[in-house]
Amino acid sequence: MSKIIVEHNPSKDHLATLGVTKWPTWKKEVSVFPWVFPEQEVAYLLEGECIATLENGDTVKFGKGDLVTFPAGLKIQWEVKQPLYKHYKLDGNALTQVFRRILLKIKG
Repeated sequence: MSKIIVEHNPSKDHLATLGVTKWPTWKKEVSVFPWVFPEQEVAYLLEGECIATLENGDTVKFGKGDLVTFPAGLKIQWEVKQPLYKHYKLDGNALTQVFRRILLKIKG
C-alpha cells in the first residue's frame, strides 16, 4: 500500500522550487469525511491540523507548515481538527484529472 509522506517544515528554498505560492488553495472547516485521491496530490498546509486514517487503520497527523504527498488511488478518512487552509497541486492536466474521476465513478 502506498503511504502518505509528510515533510515537516520544508525549507523556503524547497517550497520556492516547487512553486507552492502559485498553486491553488482550498479551505475546509472542522469535519470528518471520506476521500479518494484520483491522482497524486502534494499539499502545503498554511493553517490547520488534520488526521488521515488509512484503510488499514493507520493514522497520519499533519498540520500547519507541513508539505504532504498523497499517492494516487489512496483512500482515507479525513479528520480536520482545526480549520484547514492549504495550497495543493494535482498530478496531470485538467483532461487527465477529469478522466481519472470518471474512472473512479465507473468503478464505484
